[in-house]
Amino acid sequence: MYDIAVIGGGPAGLSAAVQARARGKSVLVVSGDRRDNALYKTPQIDNYLGFWGITGQELLDRFHAHAAEAGAEEKEGRVLNIMPMGDTFYLSIGSDMEQARAVVLATGVVRANKYPGEEAFLGRGVSYCATCDGMLYRGKEVAVIGKAADAPQEANYLQELGCKVTYVSDKAPEHLRTDIPFVKAPRPEILGEQAVTGLRAGSVTIPCEGVFILRSSMAPADLLPGLALEEGYIRVDRNMATSVPGVFAAGDCAGLPLQVSKAVGEGLVAGLRAAEYVDQITNQKG
Repeated sequence: MYDIAVIGGGPAGLSAAVQARARGKSVLVVSGDRRDNALYKTPQIDNYLGFWGITGQELLDRFHAHAAEAGAEEKEGRVLNIMPMGDTFYLSIGSDMEQARAVVLATGVVRANKYPGEEAFLGRGVSYCATCDGMLYRGKEVAVIGKAADAPQEANYLQELGCKVTYVSDKAPEHLRTDIPFVKAPRPEILGEQAVTGLRAGSVTIPCEGVFILRSSMAPADLLPGLALEEGYIRVDRNMATSVPGVFAAGDCAGLPLQVSKAVGEGLVAGLRAAEYVDQITNQKG
């Protein structure tokens, strides 16, 4: 059981982690591949105080090093859902489960537009986790929709399991096995009746029984049902508290402007307030 789970390894999430550790709280930071972070891809930053002329990758590496030095634990993976039960939040991370007393959402901007057929066939052929569900499709045709930097590795894993994989993405993948066919398509459509029967990718129809949609992270509203949004962003107050008690949000997912300085500042507030929340519920029990 962690005091605080931080979802997202960008400026907001790592700032929250550092502040929570300064208050003596145990912290788990869950994030995907760093290459998916928007900051990582920025060639030069000139408006972050004290660090002008630095690349986004260098700045992000410094943030991660600081959080690690502060004692925050990091776990690479995708949080698939968050389940509040009493004073505890259960986080499903791939096939693993972690627990925390409070949560900070720092997912960045996650586009929630679903593919045609995605919602209708969720649990009936549509999956978000190769590790969790791959064995169910051993010996079967599956399609991987790659929207994350590590998606080719996940596709390779499915192929090694014995699945017959076709990789679909809007750009050519790196490090994909040569025996996995690649189809370029910007917005595929999932086909089926009672369950998935295929994937339409541009002019190509791929027969398959499973579709693995591998995004860098889940949209906040899909992670935590009941989370209030405002104009597509998570609604927060000045304490970065969301509509769900014990859940805080910071950074790009909490609204404009989408800037590193704003994310770091909001992360500080979210980390401090999450620590205070943990103290409050701990004192109530005591």
